[in-house]
Amino acid sequence: MDEMEEELKCPVCGSFFREPIILPCSHNICLACARNILVQTPDAESPQSSRASGSGVSDYDYLDLDKMSLYSEADSGYGSYGGFVSAPTTPCQKSPNGVRVFPPTVPPPPQAQHHLLPHTGVLPPVPRNSCLTCPQCHRSLTLDDRGLRGFPKNRVLEGVVDRYQQSKAAALKCQLCEKSPREATVMCEQCDVFYCDPCRLRCHPPRGPLAKHRLVPPAQGRISRRTSPRKISTCTEHELENLSMYCVQCKTPVCYQCLEDGKHSTHEVKALGAMWKLHKTTNESGGLSADGCHSNGQLSQALNVLSDRATEAKEFLVQLRNMVQHIQENGVEFEACLVAQCDALIEALNRRKAQLLSRVTKEHEHKLSVVRDQISHCTVKLRQTTGLMEYCLEVIKENDPSGFLQISDALIRRVHMTENQWGKGSLTPRMSSDFDLTLDSGPLLQTIHQLDFVQMKVPAAPILQLEECCTQTNSATLSWKQPPLSTIAVDGYILELDDGNGGQFREVYVGTEMICTVDGLHFNSTYKSRVKAFNSSGVGQYSKTLVMQTSEMSLPSYDSKTLAAVAWFTFDPASAHPDIILSNDNLTVTCNSYDDRVVMGNTGFSRGVHYWEMTIDRYDNHPDPAFGIARADVMKDVMLGKDDKAWAMYVDNNRSWFMHNNSHTNRRYGECLQSDRCLMHVLKLDNIIGRRQSMTSLPMRLTDGGISKGATVGVLLDFSRGILLFLINDEQQGPVAFNTLEGMYYPAISLNRNVQVTLHSGLPIPDFYTPGESEAAGSVC
Repeated sequence: MDEMEEELKCPVCGSFFREPIILPCSHNICLACARNILVQTPDAESPQSSRASGSGVSDYDYLDLDKMSLYSEADSGYGSYGGFVSAPTTPCQKSPNGVRVFPPTVPPPPQAQHHLLPHTGVLPPVPRNSCLTCPQCHRSLTLDDRGLRGFPKNRVLEGVVDRYQQSKAAALKCQLCEKSPREATVMCEQCDVFYCDPCRLRCHPPRGPLAKHRLVPPAQGRISRRTSPRKISTCTEHELENLSMYCVQCKTPVCYQCLEDGKHSTHEVKALGAMWKLHKTTNESGGLSADGCHSNGQLSQALNVLSDRATEAKEFLVQLRNMVQHIQENGVEFEACLVAQCDALIEALNRRKAQLLSRVTKEHEHKLSVVRDQISHCTVKLRQTTGLMEYCLEVIKENDPSGFLQISDALIRRVHMTENQWGKGSLTPRMSSDFDLTLDSGPLLQTIHQLDFVQMKVPAAPILQLEECCTQTNSATLSWKQPPLSTIAVDGYILELDDGNGGQFREVYVGTEMICTVDGLHFNSTYKSRVKAFNSSGVGQYSKTLVMQTSEMSLPSYDSKTLAAVAWFTFDPASAHPDIILSNDNLTVTCNSYDDRVVMGNTGFSRGVHYWEMTIDRYDNHPDPAFGIARADVMKDVMLGKDDKAWAMYVDNNRSWFMHNNSHTNRRYGECLQSDRCLMHVLKLDNIIGRRQSMTSLPMRLTDGGISKGATVGVLLDFSRGILLFLINDEQQGPVAFNTLEGMYYPAISLNRNVQVTLHSGLPIPDFYTPGESEAAGSVC
């Protein structure tokens, strides 16, 4: 119930509704508050004058809002026409619920103050050209000649307010106190208002017409309110008539006078009580009305939806509150971890500090040791030198010539030896008193300044965007994204697919893009795909596995014998040599060079049975075009079959050869049957492919003959046996051309400017060929 209290308060005065009226915008407002915020517009600008001139503008149109400046963009409040009133504009006031309201521009006389009270019965006349702005949606509403009486009274809301106030267990409060309501002492049964003593003396004096009103204690007034009969609503157009009927088309209650006036003569009208019970029952049960239509059942449905949203919001609030607790716990844990990491750094710095101090101590001791040794050595030499000098001075003092001359040479030698021991030049210390060690703390300080938080977690599992994932023939496009709330950095993604047969996953893409198209898949196969993200910390979890089905072909076609799907394809401009010229939607190919150039199909095959043909549109000067299959990395500037990436048949106007890895052989039967072994091998291969031919007739059937304009070259690729066959004009050209084929191959052709060829793909398997399981075969001669 407490949550409903805001719904029961007027947006202008902030108090409970008193005689609420319903505005056309479906919002409610107190009748007295509506009178208080009326604004008078000038005659020249009034919406009424606009209607009179035939403009057709609605009473509630927004177009007049800018002209009247009722709603200011600067303060979002309500203003009056300062330029059309005699009194200066008064500052706006703010109601208790936050809506800013301007008081009346002309203060009413003292005797008119009672229009704010609900007991006066008749409101003072509304000025002409009055306008009202809804305090909630800011919609401009123009009043007609009926003034505020033209708005219906919301009796239901008034009853809900009464029941709500009666249900409050606290002591009844005065309804006229402005700030802190005091406890009510009396209630006026006629005014239906609770008064405290000061408000009763000020607003309900015991004299004049109010002297006949009956004042009762508040508790008795509450009982009388509860037991009072339901108020009867009156018609807004005929004030003396009670509302007794209901117009189904207009969806509004009407009185008998409205019906007599003919306003609803063509409408369906029903009794008000019956419609009230029907609507209320429909709202409660959500059923159908008597005429089979939903009658206000939408309110129940809307309430059910709103109830679901409220339940969802409550669960969401519980989730948010749990998040608050988790955030607090994680915050405490993270702070402890941060403190531990910083303490570890400080400990490491202290250990390094001790090591550096140890080095300084060693350097200090070394310097002292060197200097002390030099001092000791110099002291000894100085003492010896001083002794020698004193001895020489004493010898010089002797007067014995023979004795002096006897030792003088020896003394001279000793003096020179002593002098040489001191060395030449000035004496210098062996060690400097300065320490040559300088601590390089700059990088560490820079590192400390750059010390920051980094993402050390692996990325979350990506989310596959199913609406953007699709398959087309033998290619698949996948799209994914990171979870919405994930803030972990991602360096790239890894896309994996299985082999289309339930095998192991393999990587097909590694990169930073979040969409990838994989080509060269098997036709009519089921693939499983998944993706994961990675960063410097490692690889995250896989996404959910997506199962995709490749289609059989872009334009379906089936072979009547095997019911196997065949594929349509064209030449691929992207894989063609620059000298290749394509036309006819990439189905016709020629070349502008005299050298052979290669072009491949845009579809690769790795299993199944496939057959396509090429028609020779132009054949000049007997060139040697080559037809066959190739790997994706085949050489494009040489004849097909010159490298180990292609398997081809090249043909002139007389005969044909099979070539692979620059090794070719004439494949006419007459030249093949050179030994019994070759003969038995041909018979074995003929048995595989179902040729209806006897052993004795084989040598007689030759396949001599090449191609010319209008000829047709066919290529049959059977992965079930791993073999490749060629046909010219529906005749098989020699035995099996190549066997043990496996992997991915693309249709290919090489030609020069003397040849033009048109491709025909998606053809059924020739009638003479019967697909089956592969048999072990020897080498093809």
